[in-house]
Amino acid sequence: MSSAQPTIFERIIAREIPADIVHETDTVIAFRDIAPKAPVHLLVVPKTPRYRDVAELAAGDPALLAEVVATAHLLANEHADGHFRLVFNTGANAGQTVFHVHAHVLAGGLTEGSLAH
Repeated sequence: MSSAQPTIFERIIAREIPADIVHETDTVIAFRDIAPKAPVHLLVVPKTPRYRDVAELAAGDPALLAEVVATAHLLANEHADGHFRLVFNTGANAGQTVFHVHAHVLAGGLTEGSLAH
């Protein structure tokens, strides 16, 4: 469930904070990361604040998780060559800083073993 303070993603969804939005449906929003780790670095965020991480999303709403992955693929086709890395950080020790599930879509010039968070 949502915390007392809205996350930055909830504030972007509510249009309280500007973002470079590249895709939006009734259930997901995608925008450019403000600190990109790759030539293409987009975030795909379910609009519901119910799930803190991908494990919660997979258990609670597998169809929404499938939509996040399908959106990532669509965006990779639109913004890159269709090849992409999809990253979900789960937990603070894994680099998660916003506890509202989101996927990082990374593309462009990535090589096997290169790190991006």
